[in-house]
Amino acid sequence: MTHSVSFVSLLFPHVTQLDLTGPVQLFSRLPGATIDLAWHRVEPVPTDSGFAILPTTTFADAPQATVLMVPGGQGAFDLMDDPVALDFVRKQAANARYVTSVCTGAFILGAAGLLIGKRATTHWASHPLLTLLGAVPEQARVVRDGNIITGGGVTSGIDFALTVAAEVYDEATARAVQLTMEYDPHPPFDAGSPARPEADQEQVHRALTDARTRRGPAIERAAAKLNRESRFGEAGL
Repeated sequence: MTHSVSFVSLLFPHVTQLDLTGPVQLFSRLPGATIDLAWHRVEPVPTDSGFAILPTTTFADAPQATVLMVPGGQGAFDLMDDPVALDFVRKQAANARYVTSVCTGAFILGAAGLLIGKRATTHWASHPLLTLLGAVPEQARVVRDGNIITGGGVTSGIDFALTVAAEVYDEATARAVQLTMEYDPHPPFDAGSPARPEADQEQVHRALTDARTRRGPAIERAAAKLNRESRFGEAGL
């Protein structure tokens, strides 16, 4: 593939930076790729890691994405009450070849009404909450349903980006970037998901409870809004 491929990612305060920067690093190595990070304004946006990232464009000026990506983080749940951001996601998704998310960015896709009846994944701690937005949760590092590709939590973003690269380009190109980035994970511990033998099950329980408590209300508000919009649409109002 020699023509330009536009990767547009949402950027927002308190994004989990690796959700964003991991895939973007990989996408930037692809031939003909252009990368844009979109926010309301072109000004430094604080991440959850103590440093800021500068957007490259605004919602109003962003190019049409070939691949639209929404990263996650606690800030994603604040964004569910941002109608301008959600409208940007909907408009971009309407003409994007692929609509994608990493980690809890899936909830932004869900709040925009893009996951109804779709299989999707997200970070394990928030995974059960996907049903509130009409999605069909599937436990996997990467899930594809039509043109929607969702990645699991944080580090799953690299697996997700390789999957996207293979879809947009081809497997040979994806493998070449994997080799360039030396993506050959051999973690020193076997505690990377709740199902792994070294995972602390008390930590798992606390995280699931915390996600329901902190994130549930924002998701429920978004779900209620989707239900109202659906009823109005059916009534022709």
